[in-house]
Amino acid sequence: MRKGARFLKAAGVMLLLFLLAGCAYSDILDEIPRDFSRAVKTSEGLPEQLSQGQVQDGEVLPEQEPPAPAESFLAEEADDFARSSLSGTEAVWYDEMAGILGSFGEKINLSGECLQAGLTEEDIDRIFQCVLYDHPELFYVEGYSYVKYRKGDATVAIEFSGTYSMDSETALLRRQEIESAAAEILAGISPEASEYDKVKYVYDTLIIATDYDLQANDNQNIYSVLVNHRSVCLGYAKATQYLLNRLGVECTLVPGTVDDGEAHAWNLVKVDGSYYYVDTTWGDASYQLGEANTAAGYAMPAINYDYLNITTEELLRTHTIGGDVPMPVCTAKEANYYVREGAWFEAFDIEKVQQLFDRAAAASRTDVTVKCADPGCYEEMVDLLLKQQKIFDFWKDAGTHIAYAQNENQLSLTFWVTNE
Repeated sequence: MRKGARFLKAAGVMLLLFLLAGCAYSDILDEIPRDFSRAVKTSEGLPEQLSQGQVQDGEVLPEQEPPAPAESFLAEEADDFARSSLSGTEAVWYDEMAGILGSFGEKINLSGECLQAGLTEEDIDRIFQCVLYDHPELFYVEGYSYVKYRKGDATVAIEFSGTYSMDSETALLRRQEIESAAAEILAGISPEASEYDKVKYVYDTLIIATDYDLQANDNQNIYSVLVNHRSVCLGYAKATQYLLNRLGVECTLVPGTVDDGEAHAWNLVKVDGSYYYVDTTWGDASYQLGEANTAAGYAMPAINYDYLNITTEELLRTHTIGGDVPMPVCTAKEANYYVREGAWFEAFDIEKVQQLFDRAAAASRTDVTVKCADPGCYEEMVDLLLKQQKIFDFWKDAGTHIAYAQNENQLSLTFWVTNE
């Protein structure tokens, strides 16, 4: 993908190119002796977890109830999108896993009726991943372990345990920090706001408050974003999901890869009854340009809206959806940022272009983005605004120093005033 930032001044052009890449994840866990365990990688781009499959012959353990937790970390407002993709039998194991993970529990016998109905140890990881997809508030969950009991060749019981990155006391303290930070963010928007405004508010707020940092602590969970303000894609996506769920907006995690093959994570949201994709990480200029974006007088606008409420067609130009949870085909455009903001062009229209720049000038904005519906319209925009440099005619108050960035995959052009 070619996507860059450039600088216009008279006939001269300064060029700065950048590439969007996937996210790096946490280090692989230390090896466990193979006689007693099996290392299992989590689904499509999520951090690696640990799955222990110790097999024992003998009588099945008696059915047991998980210990009653002092309190559950599970959030009532969590969206159960991944759970809804499971069969009724699978959902039983999902609920049992979610219950023990949410209570810092250990050693629960997964329902024997589900074993009799055909579930096996091969289903554990897939169902476990569904729990993590739906519950970003389980920030302390590192993985799981299980012990399989059998008679002869028949599995008669599976004992499931969570594995955690911290003790429950530390997690409770961190949850307080997370909830305090979330409350401060959510106080900035009315509960009566439209779903579009809620999604845009969370997108904007997280991007402004967070720096993309491969070395950030806890960067696979919401603590890194909401408290430490430094994270990678999985942290961005889980924080987006966590906040939108608290605002009553359906939002789930989507794992996959991007066009350079790297693992990545983003979100699926539901706005006014229609599904859209949102990639908060790719909306952050600190991710796109890194240190280059801080060059004196050259700073790109902090927020890129190319990935706010987009269709499946637009997403698949740069992303590949992974995971075992089926995703809907998103076709609606009504809640797309550019459509809502009057910057979407299905055909080249000089008057509409002028109106867009006039509104920006009236609002004292220093950046403007246009997005085209098809390559023909896009090429007309490029020819007129860039090659012929008519941008200076449309944006008369911008002076003689305007930088721009092209996203050829998303057919968008962004212009901003610089001090260079």
